Amino acid sequence: MSTSTHSSTPQQLWGRSFLFIMLANALLFMAFEMLLPTLPLFVSRLGGEASQIGLVTGVFMFSAILIRPFTSVLAARIDKKYLLIIGITICALMTGAYYLSSGIWMILVFRVIHGFGFGLATTYFATIATENIPRDRRGEGMGYFGVGETVAISIGPLIGTSLLFRYDYQSLFMGGMCILLLALLMTVFVSRKPKTEGSSESMQTHVPSVKLIEKKVLFPSLLIMLVGIAAGSIMSFVALFAAERGFENIAWFFFIVAIASFAVRLFSGKMFDRWGPGSVLLPSAVFAIAGLLVLIIAQSDVQFLIAGALYGFGFGAIFPAIQTWCVNLVEEHEHESAMASFFNFFDLGIGGGSLILGVVASAFSYTVVYAISIGIFVVYILLYLVYSQKQQRYSARQLEVDIE
Repeated sequence: MSTSTHSSTPQQLWGRSFLFIMLANALLFMAFEMLLPTLPLFVSRLGGEASQIGLVTGVFMFSAILIRPFTSVLAARIDKKYLLIIGITICALMTGAYYLSSGIWMILVFRVIHGFGFGLATTYFATIATENIPRDRRGEGMGYFGVGETVAISIGPLIGTSLLFRYDYQSLFMGGMCILLLALLMTVFVSRKPKTEGSSESMQTHVPSVKLIEKKVLFPSLLIMLVGIAAGSIMSFVALFAAERGFENIAWFFFIVAIASFAVRLFSGKMFDRWGPGSVLLPSAVFAIAGLLVLIIAQSDVQFLIAGALYGFGFGAIFPAIQTWCVNLVEEHEHESAMASFFNFFDLGIGGGSLILGVVASAFSYTVVYAISIGIFVVYILLYLVYSQKQQRYSARQLEVDIE
């Protein structure tokens, strides 16, 4: 299918391509989340020790981070849609290949390759989604784009464990592969928006290079890394924290986080488009802090679930807002490098945060872990306020210069 079917910039948000790209992205994350609680069990079954289980998780993240700086260079030579298809295909094949593993080292090889595919797919999903969203509705559109991903994250582990415990590992891995093949089929019917005249000229004068960090999005990427550290504390330790406190609704906690994340995106993206990043990023951080505070003091399942709702409102609005902000700060030909920096900083936050906070939890308690997470959000707020003041002073000086 042709990758350039539209003759003008799309004015409607809910076109066929946007819908397919949103659903396919959700399926990618669903298949990924299905393996989070189940692949460690498979590694253990093959005789893997705790350190090897951690290595299996770590090499995936490392390879995804490693490939993303090359996405801009690749997109200058190969159509983004084809690169996305390649990324999804790699993810599908590696998900099915896990069942063929006869030892830990084979799994590690598959994980490295899978990470490359995941790094490509996540980056190009985001950039192609951006192309299919009208510029003045980008905050709203990116918020909706992430809804499917959020829902998939909440139900993926449930589907994965259900397939494993009801059937076997073969059903788990083949089921994940089939989900990714469905995502691949949807991607085939996604159309690329043709480059605007200005962006074409810019591409002709710009020679893409490998960028470890896109400097234009360094500050928002730093913010998403802080958010990732706090998110890692929820993903990695909230189940253990709940068991320690005697809470029984762990699955419901993640479900409510997903529902709250969905609900807040119905209006947070419009706020971003109308009033800018600060209108979303600051109040959302306050909600996240409130959720973590309630989590620390929770004495009942109801309070535990309220904490999930508050945290979901916060995180659910922050993630797409910073993602959209990164896209808005760069030219069209720089979208890949912007998204690469965004995802890499977020992944580093989750991975590094989980590692460091795990040490903290062992030395102290989970309560201390979540107190540190609150502190991280406070730092996030202070950094944004300082940045905002500097931007206002810079704008004022520029205005004075223009007047003179």
